[in-house]
Amino acid sequence: MSSDLESLLSSMREHGLLLQQDPALPNVAGLVAGGPVRGSWWSHPRAHAIFGAINQLVDHPEVLTVKLVSGKVTFVQRDLWPAVLAVATAREPWQLEHLSDDAAALLDRIDRSEVLIASGPAAKLLERRLLVHGRQVHTESGEHRTELERWHNWAARVGCSMALPVAEGKALIEQRVDALNLKYSGLKYGGRGRLPWR
Repeated sequence: MSSDLESLLSSMREHGLLLQQDPALPNVAGLVAGGPVRGSWWSHPRAHAIFGAINQLVDHPEVLTVKLVSGKVTFVQRDLWPAVLAVATAREPWQLEHLSDDAAALLDRIDRSEVLIASGPAAKLLERRLLVHGRQVHTESGEHRTELERWHNWAARVGCSMALPVAEGKALIEQRVDALNLKYSGLKYGGRGRLPWR
């Protein structure tokens, strides 16, 4: 295991989650780079190390990748998976109201087929509303595409229990994000992680 990955997993255990990139909250790009990364991490001198660390986290069996905090890619420790699953499968008004026709149609197709390759605004909206689990896959043609799947399908695949009530799931996630916001509020940019239902 690389020292970058060990450090990232240690930070994730401490906070419960880790963003891919953020100007203030704990994030992969900043931890690997050794300090805040302004702009795209692709232009940073340690871009290859950051890319490698992100891929290791995405593939790690104890890490869930989801667009949770501020609509950004967020890596979530296994202890919080039931909380994310409870919130994601609730189908509350904040998730379903004002969906575009394309997003509603795509959600219906995913509900019927369990897994689909999709892209575009409708797919991104479903991910941001936590209505589906998305992950990057390589197609036979070598392209990177997003595979969207039902949360129940994801839960069965990774062995995650669904026994947590929605209110408890929200409270657990809110506690973690509120603690991060409080801890990092003194920084120049201030911790300001937002959750989609707030």
